[in-house]
Amino acid sequence: QVAAASGHTVVLVDQSDEILKKSAKGIEESLKRVTKKKFADKPEAGAEFIEKTLKNLTTSTDAVAVVHSTDLVIEAIVENQEIKNELFKRLDKFAPEHTIFASNTSSLQITQLANSTTRQDRFGGLHFFNPVPMMKLVEVIKTPMTSQKTFESLVDFSKAVGKSPVSCKDTPGFIVNRLLVPYMMEAVRLFERGDASKEDIDVAMKLGAGYPMGPFELLDYVGLDTSKYIIDGWHSLEPNNPLFAPSPLLDKLVEEKKLGKKTGEGFYKYK
Repeated sequence: QVAAASGHTVVLVDQSDEILKKSAKGIEESLKRVTKKKFADKPEAGAEFIEKTLKNLTTSTDAVAVVHSTDLVIEAIVENQEIKNELFKRLDKFAPEHTIFASNTSSLQITQLANSTTRQDRFGGLHFFNPVPMMKLVEVIKTPMTSQKTFESLVDFSKAVGKSPVSCKDTPGFIVNRLLVPYMMEAVRLFERGDASKEDIDVAMKLGAGYPMGPFELLDYVGLDTSKYIIDGWHSLEPNNPLFAPSPLLDKLVEEKKLGKKTGEGFYKYK
């Protein structure tokens, strides 16, 4: 959406036409919300903006077929190393030599993903934040193999889609999640020890630290399964780091399929 709205030609690839239809509809709804604010007193200009943006966007279920004419591939599929590696390996065979590959992963090592291709120098991380149309930040990740030219191209692209890029080495969680995930886990441990209620911890962080959401609200929003997946991955990398220690309560909730907002219950219940 943000790439198409900033004048880039975009092909959105997913597993089925059904998913793509839903995605396209979601993008159109999101654009309507954006234009309401952006073109509040110019509805005609708003309608034109939506039409122009949607013209820049096509969909496909065949990544290999569309990668031939692509300058930049941004992967945002399931957070699974093997599945991502498989996709990149396949696309690497068919993409032009100049094409840059980037992953939107929040927790996996970019270097490991780059190693599944023959273009390690044209591979980096582009980590966007949810909801992408609203959030200004993009973390641009440079591996030891990423060329300066590739890195600059990724920074330029981030600016071209209206975002503010920050750069980071290929370290677990990059900047934001490296600080945010241990903070959320510490909140769970505080609650597990019975030191404070989850409601009071949430209120305290919102009113005392100025956070828009408390840690338990944020965990439910992110998805408890996603949070568990990240912390488990880091724990296996650094088993002796107390910040990366798993939480029995989080594990139990995930086992019970209480994954947060998306399932109607996590730390809190949702209607």
